[in-house]
This record gives sequence, C-alpha cells and structure tokens, in this order.
Amino acid sequence: MKVTAVRSDSIYAKIMNAPFEKKNDIYCYEMMMPFKKKWDIYNVPMKAPTENGYDVIMASGMLGHLAPTKVDASQESNIQMLASESMWAECQKSIEKSLACFPAESIDLPVEEYLFSILLADPEAPSIILCDGYTGEGGIPGYINAWLVPSRNRIKRLPVCLAHEVNHNVRFQFIEWKNDITLGEMIVSEGLAENFATHLYGEDLVGPWVYKTDMQTLNEYIKPITREALGIHGMDNLNAYLYGDEMAALQGFEPVGLPYCAGYACGYHLIKYYLKKTGKSIVEATILPASEILEAVEDFWDEI
Repeated sequence: MKVTAVRSDSIYAKIMNAPFEKKNDIYCYEMMMPFKKKWDIYNVPMKAPTENGYDVIMASGMLGHLAPTKVDASQESNIQMLASESMWAECQKSIEKSLACFPAESIDLPVEEYLFSILLADPEAPSIILCDGYTGEGGIPGYINAWLVPSRNRIKRLPVCLAHEVNHNVRFQFIEWKNDITLGEMIVSEGLAENFATHLYGEDLVGPWVYKTDMQTLNEYIKPITREALGIHGMDNLNAYLYGDEMAALQGFEPVGLPYCAGYACGYHLIKYYLKKTGKSIVEATILPASEILEAVEDFWDEI
C-alpha cells in the first residue's frame, strides 16, 4: 500500500501571500485538485460555471474548512504549526498503521493507494466549535482528510482522528454506500470507526463526539429515541439523530430531542458491547454488514 501526503502548509503559505483575487484559484487547483476524483464522486466541480455557484470552495466551507480568502497574515502561526515535520510523520504513521491492521488479519484491501492532507478549520464554523476544533472525513476509499484549528492538543489527537477515518475508508471498500442509508447503519459505521481508533490509541483519546455523553444520558434519553428510529433513512432525515438537535437546528433540520452527537456516542457503546459479547476483533467487525451487528446486540438497548 502507498500512502501519500498533500502538504497543505506550503500551499497555505502561498495562499497567504497571494492577492485576494488569486486565493480561491490556488486553493482549488493546488490544494483540492489532487482530490478531484473524490469531489467528482460528490458531484462537486472544482470551479462553478457561474459566480457564487456550487463548487469546491462552497463545499469546503460547508464542511468547516477555512475559506481561502481568510488565509492571510492572521493565519501565519497556524500555518507554521501545520509545517511541523513530526506532525506529518505521525499522521502518515497513523494511516499506515491503521491500514496494516487489515492484511494482518487476512483482509486484503481492494484500494492500494491513499491520499491524505491536514487542512485548516474555520474556528467560527458551528460544526468545528461543537467538535472541539477538529474533525475528519474518510468515506471515499483512497482519500482521507482531517481539518483543525491548530493547537498542541488537537495536533496530538490528529492520529486518532485519522485512524477513525481510515476505518470508514476501509469499511466502504467492502460495504457499498447508499444514499438512503439507515440510522442503524450509520451508528454502526461511526461506532466501528471510533472503537477502531481507541483500539489503536487508547480510550483516553476517545473523541468529543463520545466523551461529551455520560452513561445516564445515553441510557435514559438517547437509547429509547434511537432504538425507535433505527430504520429511518436518508442523511437529511438522520441529521438530528446523529449530530443532535443543536447541530440540526443550525443546518435547518427538525430536532428530535437528542443532545450533541448522540448517534456517535450510541454507536460507540453499541459496538463496544458487540465486541465484548461476540469476541470478534474490531478489524473483523469493520467489514461486517450493519444488519448482522444490530441483530446480535438487540439486548444492548435494554442494558442499563
């Protein structure tokens, strides 16, 4: 397997020093062009045919990436933090270590080449604020990204975040993504990814999408609502169940009575329960159908 980094630090430095009207073009054609195949799958063009149309700039902003036009002298210290050789080495190591877990258990990966980058996050984006300043994406096989508002603590957590995203990357090489994916399938996917990350790096580095939920809230509020909604499908309908009412309201979706990242926390504990009950490894479980996992843990919903 080959893992290649797109070094964002040098590109951000170029954007920072560029005239305002050139910043978007550098971002599109130097930072994002290596990921064009990923954007093509999302039906996102590099540049919109009309001004202010939907393109990589707009899509990146919706994900919480820092807009290229905001990359100015105020970002110099953040860009310097992204220039850390040890950070890039640790990120590379995390992805390689995560991928290697699968052939080690006789699971051959169809995808052989992987591209990743670490990007700047917009500190004012609600999704970034709610995620404590960092998050990632790895749903398209072969492409993995994380973005953050740089700090020592968040850089420390990058390898864990990337391990989570690698798990998604591997799972969707074996489990076909569906636009009408159910809530049950999504919480299984997120639960597998976070259990995989903590398997490699320890539970003390579990993400805020899990540690912000206490067990009383999980058992008394999240489980009953989630259990009744497992068959709901389509990402627009799942938003509040996965991310909670606050995030749903910010994105124009109906609240359902759930706290921050309820679906992520529920999925984490569901998979943890599954692994303990069945004795399967997290690596083996990663490529199993969600239906098989959910069927095996019907008693999880009644456990307190």
